[in-house]
Amino acid sequence: MAGRQDELAREQAVVDRLYGRLDELRSTTRGRLAEVRRSGPSGSPQNRSERDAFATLYEDRAAQLDAVEDRLAFGRLDLDDGAVRYVGRIGLNDETHRSLLTDWRAPAAQAFYRATALHPAGVVRRRHLVTSGRTVTGLEDEVLDLDAIDGDAATHLSGEGALLASLATRRTGRMTDIVATIQAEQDRIIRSELGGALVVQGGPGTGKTAVALHRAAYLLYAHRKLLERSGVLLVGPSRSFLRYIDQVLPSLGETGVVSTTIAELLPGVVATGVDTGEVAEIKGRLVWRSIVRRAVRARERIPAQDVRVRVDGHDLVIRRRDVREAIGRARRTHKPHNEARATFVRDMLARLVDQYSEQLGGASMAPEDVAMVTEDLRSDRAVRVALNLAWFPITPEKLVADLYAKPHRLAEAAPELTAAERRLLRRDPDAAWTESDVPILDEAAELLGEDDSLARVEARARAAERAAELEFARSVLESTGAGGGLVDAETLASRFESTGPRLTTAERAAGDRAWTYGHVVVDEAQELSPMAWRSLVRRVPTRSLTIVGDVAQTSSAAGARSWAAALDPVLRDGWRLEELTVSYRTPAAVADAAQRVATAAGLPVSPLTAARHVEDSLELVRATPSGPARPVLEQEVLDQVVALAQEFVGRDGAGRVAVVAPAERVDALRQAVESVLPEELGPAEGARLLAQRPEDAQVGVLSPRETKGLEFDAVVLVEPAAVAEGPGGFSDLYVSMTRPTQRLVVVHERALPEDFAERAAA
Repeated sequence: MAGRQDELAREQAVVDRLYGRLDELRSTTRGRLAEVRRSGPSGSPQNRSERDAFATLYEDRAAQLDAVEDRLAFGRLDLDDGAVRYVGRIGLNDETHRSLLTDWRAPAAQAFYRATALHPAGVVRRRHLVTSGRTVTGLEDEVLDLDAIDGDAATHLSGEGALLASLATRRTGRMTDIVATIQAEQDRIIRSELGGALVVQGGPGTGKTAVALHRAAYLLYAHRKLLERSGVLLVGPSRSFLRYIDQVLPSLGETGVVSTTIAELLPGVVATGVDTGEVAEIKGRLVWRSIVRRAVRARERIPAQDVRVRVDGHDLVIRRRDVREAIGRARRTHKPHNEARATFVRDMLARLVDQYSEQLGGASMAPEDVAMVTEDLRSDRAVRVALNLAWFPITPEKLVADLYAKPHRLAEAAPELTAAERRLLRRDPDAAWTESDVPILDEAAELLGEDDSLARVEARARAAERAAELEFARSVLESTGAGGGLVDAETLASRFESTGPRLTTAERAAGDRAWTYGHVVVDEAQELSPMAWRSLVRRVPTRSLTIVGDVAQTSSAAGARSWAAALDPVLRDGWRLEELTVSYRTPAAVADAAQRVATAAGLPVSPLTAARHVEDSLELVRATPSGPARPVLEQEVLDQVVALAQEFVGRDGAGRVAVVAPAERVDALRQAVESVLPEELGPAEGARLLAQRPEDAQVGVLSPRETKGLEFDAVVLVEPAAVAEGPGGFSDLYVSMTRPTQRLVVVHERALPEDFAERAAA
């Protein structure tokens, strides 16, 4: 015991020094940031730009230093040459630039995750530091070379192991990183090369999401210059999922990743509607590439007959032949529709000017006269209408809304769809957009391009605003007599401008539909439709992606049951597959039962081995009539919720319990749970457990789809047969069964799905 306390004291001294250095760096960074801010928005534009750049640099560094407070150092390597190397969240050097702490992503830290007794990589001992706040509370040693280390030291610091200890920790409303417990198969994937698309397939609980996030952090470290300029995009299945993981990357020292969902992929488009599975599948087909292209081409049309217009007393003719030739010339520019329209309009105006000139006797017109006539033609309402009908400027939203609302337009553009499928797509033009619409809108935006008329209006507005600022500056100089050649109106007006903060790469990328990223990470990727994949690949020209998911968990009708079917059409042979086979989250009894049920249902399950056994982790409860006021099933669910909340949440504020129910029962069960917790646990306790958003509550009621990517200490699964009959089928049941880290309680009235009870009991 004395030896253990001595070791703890020695490690505490090291940790104290590391936190001391962290505090010094924080103080220095904040001091420099305050100095930059005190300089104010003055000086030349170059000086202001440099000030904003330094302010952003110091703000990012301060945020990084604040985010790594928890478990700053978590590992130590004793090497066979006598050197000792500490491993942590970020790299730290002392004032003389001597290394104090090695970043977990550095090559020098790789042995912390990969070294084994068979292949020690020069490591004699690997030590895990267990900390609470800034205090070292425990040590876990793995001796890789018994001959090179003192015998006592090889035994007196052993324990249950850092990995198993972390798995037994109560869940919270936020995902935590696994940086201290990354396993060798995970580390190999995390450090995989940047190029190409890497698909990480793995069953529930294998750490796919954690691997994807740590890989993003690793790539930003290893390829900083490349990815800082272009950025990294993280695509998740839902906003609640992104909130669940939003602390992981900052805790790893990275704050510059753009996080989004497919529904939020287009700036300015809000997708709040919900499609049925059948409609989502139709909208997800790659045939929409052709449908949208035809819809755009339909807005480039030759009039049925020549159009006569009268401008300044001259009769001019917009000839069908001229329109056909002008359309052909505009298309040959290969620009998007709205941008190519400028070529079409210039060509047609030039032809009309020629007619105008001929009516003047054919004499050559002076350039200023040509410009004046061209502007008169451009401003004439009849000419504008005729040219717009021939080449209509249109937004993606208007184009797609017309397809859904006007049967003749969809029939014209989509001959591949059956009449019944086109009827399913019919909806009002002002209906809310859905997630399935976003890739179609993105396709339309790609083919249409920007309508420059809006840009011209904004440019005129900016020019008018600048003119007003100059006029105000002149009036100030005249009224105060402050000119005298020392300050001119231009300089004064520039100082009136609010330069604002300098946008980061992530902020600029998030607001730009056409932004292309250096790397894209996709979680729950099996849910994406072919059109969604097309949208994502468009955003990463290098085809550098990390794709994680499990095709056995696909619940979307538009999703994939095989990676080849999903990726070959967009990536061809530019992807490679890695598999995770160890389930760290799910207890063995639960994992085995879920695997058997999924296999019996014919799902394409991956090989899976559970890392741990938890006593009494699976329980089947048949709800039988007993005369309570509440419905029998509901009462049994509530009894289980109260018992599990008391066991896994209790009054220490740690832990999470979820009721996972068929979507149609969620609202009623949520109300019932909210009513019983204050009754059973007391008003204050019940309020604490339920006071957050549903996905954050320590006791919550969720549909199977809402639980994707989440984990809980205990789960009450309601009526598995009804879950399996829902839109996601047995995939939803597979997902629901594999959410808990400690216990699964199945409550049912109906007969369980075929072989469920026997297989689960086994």
